[in-house]
Amino acid sequence: MTSNQAPAAKSQGVWAAAWKRLCADRVGMVCMGIVAAFMLLVGLTLVGVVAEDWQAEVGVPNAPPHIVGPMPPEATGAIAVPTGPNVDISDIDPLAPKYKEWEEAAKKYKTVETVKAETLLLGGDRLGRDILQKVIKGAEVSIVVGLLAALVATVIGTLLGALSGFFGGKVGDLLEWVYNVFTAIPSILLIFAFAVIFGRGVLSVVMILGLTGWTGIYRLVRAEFMKHRQREYVRAAEAIGASTSSRMFKHILPNVSHVALVQLSLHVVSFIKSEVILSYLGLGVSVDQVSWGTMLSEAQSELILGYWWQLAAVTAFMAVFVTAFALFTDALRDALDPKLRGLE
Repeated sequence: MTSNQAPAAKSQGVWAAAWKRLCADRVGMVCMGIVAAFMLLVGLTLVGVVAEDWQAEVGVPNAPPHIVGPMPPEATGAIAVPTGPNVDISDIDPLAPKYKEWEEAAKKYKTVETVKAETLLLGGDRLGRDILQKVIKGAEVSIVVGLLAALVATVIGTLLGALSGFFGGKVGDLLEWVYNVFTAIPSILLIFAFAVIFGRGVLSVVMILGLTGWTGIYRLVRAEFMKHRQREYVRAAEAIGASTSSRMFKHILPNVSHVALVQLSLHVVSFIKSEVILSYLGLGVSVDQVSWGTMLSEAQSELILGYWWQLAAVTAFMAVFVTAFALFTDALRDALDPKLRGLE
């Protein structure tokens, strides 16, 4: 090679090319920003920076969503001191000398003990707790449960599907038997059975949903690995001495990752709904925690009385996050689609 000859251009990696395509998708980038904002909010609640005092009764019970003014005396549990008449009745009323003292005490109460209520932008619940803080704290539990449970299910389904699809034979038969056992039992019965074993709590819900939701991912990943294991690029990797794990997870897995990502997105949405059902049935998070599921359960009884703001708040937060997460995952799937790599 002569000194003035330009070096050959280095080919772009799989993940670098995928990131370039993702950046070109405006909807995907906007949705990624929304998801990132929710994740930041969840992180701040986990460390106690945001919504730490969500259980505090800071307003009037069932306060509508607006800025609340000073709380009336009856809202604080205090009893106003009656004032005396303007006429002098000390000769006929033995308590008349106390009226002046009571009047001064009442004035002092009005100027000192009157409590300013908090600004409840989304209203208050039946105990006077701020719904905005509750829905933020509930986002922490529901999003963590949905993401972790979907991640557990995706890892289990992808790993077992890769082993079954790549090796086949006795390994495939054994894993197919396990798959058939799980799919033969109704999912609701499996969830109840695992709920009895693990009990209540965030970690328990994650394990329950993760161990019962991997079957669909397993079936799709197994089919993809069976299709890719005989292709030329895999055989070429085998010919140059690539190990079995390298062929499975460095060559085939990136080409089927879009399938796992789509299933991950669908399972996040599904598991958030499942957490709602489990919490409603008393099998979800513990009673001292709040989630979008427990808030929807509370809102059911409040809606009958005309208090709609808690239902509206939690529904709006759920809709924004679920929609943004689904659209972002669709954009990520398109960016990782191997069919698009030859178009650059």
